[in-house]
Amino acid sequence: MSTPTFRAAVVRTPGGPDSIEIVDVPRTEPGPGEVAVAVAAAPVNPTDLGVVGGLFHELGMIDQPTHTGLGWDFAGTVLAAGPGVDLAVGTRVAGVVLGFDRDFGTYAEQLVVPAADLAVVPDGLDLVAASTVPLNGLGAAQIVDLLGDATADGNRLLVIGAAGAIGADVTSLAPDRGWQVTGLARAADEQFVRGLGADFVTEAEPGWDAVVDTTSQQVWGLAPVRDGGAFVGVRPNLVPSAERGITVNALVTQSDGPRLGQLLARAADGRLPTRVHAVVPLVQAADAHRAMAKGGTRGRYVLEP
Repeated sequence: MSTPTFRAAVVRTPGGPDSIEIVDVPRTEPGPGEVAVAVAAAPVNPTDLGVVGGLFHELGMIDQPTHTGLGWDFAGTVLAAGPGVDLAVGTRVAGVVLGFDRDFGTYAEQLVVPAADLAVVPDGLDLVAASTVPLNGLGAAQIVDLLGDATADGNRLLVIGAAGAIGADVTSLAPDRGWQVTGLARAADEQFVRGLGADFVTEAEPGWDAVVDTTSQQVWGLAPVRDGGAFVGVRPNLVPSAERGITVNALVTQSDGPRLGQLLARAADGRLPTRVHAVVPLVQAADAHRAMAKGGTRGRYVLEP
């Protein structure tokens, strides 16, 4: 009797979108504290393009003997729950699978993941939209935690890349901690950024109490931050050296089921942006990667098994 399988998108030898393969993977049952999920939606993130292009293999962060799984966040429905898990079959959930060196990812028809990493998706939020929240939402929330509470005499925050996925979430969340947010983005994104409740600029002038740079290049460095201010970036391998008394941090996203539940509720209420550019079948993952690499889109390509 043959072993039941499901389809997943992986890369064996990275070489760009053409190296993405759809393979059959044996099904596994959830163990204690685990849940099997039927994946309904999995966004394409910039990190996935780096994995497929070989960046993280070259950095020594991936060393898989057969293939590397693709995809980080997802939404779907519970197929089965392992011992000690109180989630009914059919419950709509979302979550994130972190780490680079792994043979499975969310570009798949099914996943087995720790129940503690999941959050229930509110009824008012569809699964495609919900799938865009975990990675960027948790990252943004943890960036705001690194910043901490603003003070009355030091509450001016510049978010570089405010029209991007994680930047928009930081822009939405930071006012809860007392920050007066200004977003930096291209001129064409002004209406969107102001719609988040932020002021808007296209250049990073000096003198900000805190700066969050959500771009991959971090070209401005610490120059926009005042003496004694704070800086948070999203590239742990591009952390600028501290100077002028500036506190420097870099995001390393952690899974957090309860926090994700709060973010999903906020998205369902319209207080956290969920932007979907297009929904693409899983078998067209390579096409989605090619399209995303061209740039210029605001919103995620979401894969649908």
